[in-house]
Amino acid sequence: MKRYQKKKSRWKNPGILAALAVVLILACVLAVENRRLGKVRAEYQRQEQELRREVEEESQRAEELEEYRIYVQTREYIQQMAREKFGLVNPDETVVKPEN
Repeated sequence: MKRYQKKKSRWKNPGILAALAVVLILACVLAVENRRLGKVRAEYQRQEQELRREVEEESQRAEELEEYRIYVQTREYIQQMAREKFGLVNPDETVVKPEN
């Protein structure tokens, strides 16, 4: 009987080498895909910030328009437009025109 048999090296087994190669290739593919997705995520975050800013601006504009809508229904606005567009005055006012 042989007491000492030569041990087979694990790395000489083609199945283990093939599995190791597949694992390394998958690791590389995952690393590249992770980097690409990171760039896509950054772009989406930039777009989200831009859209949030636009929503804030439009909300502010909507508030201003609502204030203007309320203002144009006031007596003060109606009198101002009557003076500017039609030259009308209140009965107790006197119109003074400069001579040219």
